[in-house]
Amino acid sequence: MLQRCLSVQVWAVFLIVIAVVVAHYMSSANSKRVVEENWESCKEACTALAKAGSSYVHPRDHKDPIPGPQQVHVSLAGPYQMKVSWVTSGSTGISRVDYGRTPGLYDRYAEGTSESYSFLLYKSGQVHNVLLGPLEASTLYYYKCGGGGPEYSFKTPPPVGAEIPITFAIAGDLGQTEWTSATLNHIQQADYDVLILPGDLSYADYYQPLWDSFGQLVEPLASSRPWMVTQGNHEIERIPLLIDPFRAYNMRWSMPYKESGSDSNLYYSFEVSGSHILMLGSYAKFDRGSNQYKWLLADLAKVNRTATPWLIAVIHAPWYSSNSKHQGDGEQMRKSMELILKEANVDLVFAGHVHAYERTAKIFDWKADDCGVYHMTIGDGGNREGLAREFMDPKPAWSLFREASFGYGILQILNSTHAHWIWHRNQDNSSAVGDDLWLTKTSKSSSLCGATITG
Repeated sequence: MLQRCLSVQVWAVFLIVIAVVVAHYMSSANSKRVVEENWESCKEACTALAKAGSSYVHPRDHKDPIPGPQQVHVSLAGPYQMKVSWVTSGSTGISRVDYGRTPGLYDRYAEGTSESYSFLLYKSGQVHNVLLGPLEASTLYYYKCGGGGPEYSFKTPPPVGAEIPITFAIAGDLGQTEWTSATLNHIQQADYDVLILPGDLSYADYYQPLWDSFGQLVEPLASSRPWMVTQGNHEIERIPLLIDPFRAYNMRWSMPYKESGSDSNLYYSFEVSGSHILMLGSYAKFDRGSNQYKWLLADLAKVNRTATPWLIAVIHAPWYSSNSKHQGDGEQMRKSMELILKEANVDLVFAGHVHAYERTAKIFDWKADDCGVYHMTIGDGGNREGLAREFMDPKPAWSLFREASFGYGILQILNSTHAHWIWHRNQDNSSAVGDDLWLTKTSKSSSLCGATITG
């Protein structure tokens, strides 16, 4: 533990020295402000790591590499395709996946690419990405990565279709603490098809070995069901003049942005069952005229609500929150994009960032609105920073349920008209319900306003 703390402290000192030097040579006040903001985050991360003790899931020493494939995870990559990603130590391993429908019998294979990245003193292993397909929907496949190693399996989700049911697990701001492990253990007991993570994955905050330990921690779940993620503020990891933002995130968690016509891994969309999911970037440019803004308009224009009647958006910084933490962090994005989502009849918006759970009424421009959108904040996955316990008093009328507890959510889309949302607290039995609601779409509400709520 002492060696661990010392290594973190060395990183902290090294990073802060670089920040001071960079700030000295950057003339603009805005550039200096960015440096200060980045290093405040870094110092907080280092302090938290030093205090974390046994509650933190520590990475294996980078000098003691794990042999063979590790950090295996899968993600959707367009219709009937799945991307398999993993890491091998150093420059070892081939980018190949052997797979089939029978354990130990692999009658198909695919090859892909690999690359690595550097982050100051850190050098990553080889990050491999291999595209599999075409695959059958709702089918169990067995596979091996890199020509050997252990056998894994994943189940493909249901095909696109308005009346085909699907179950999503949704958890934000995971990190890698004992609470994270509890969240993952609960989710593992759920019969879900796809996991959605609204940003803040590893909480590495510049200390890159924590990306490795996060990949190891989530592998049992992420290797068996597709994980679809978007970025949070803890993924930025920018060092002005030295490290571009999202370097580790973009390398390790490559999402299907090209398949959805996006030019950035920070925002994309995908379709599964009767749903079209917008994964938006809270930390990519979102103002009118930006690439993300133009992409969103183009993507929504292609949505077929007959085939995918449910339209869901995922962001990191919530647009609506009655919690005292992070007030206003999503306001500029809301002003830029909220009207677009309302006019598109988006049914639900999921966010993270605030470490608590909250569900709103249908809302638009800070007022309850029958033609607005339901917002769910679910940034309570288990992060190292703890819970955000302070809420506004009195509670705003648009805030229907709020609680500072670690947990996760399950969204079951049953058909074109009915969906069921359940939020679970970690401290409860896995079958216990913290918040529970049904969403019903009538022909009138679908054409005019999107989803309506009953119960």
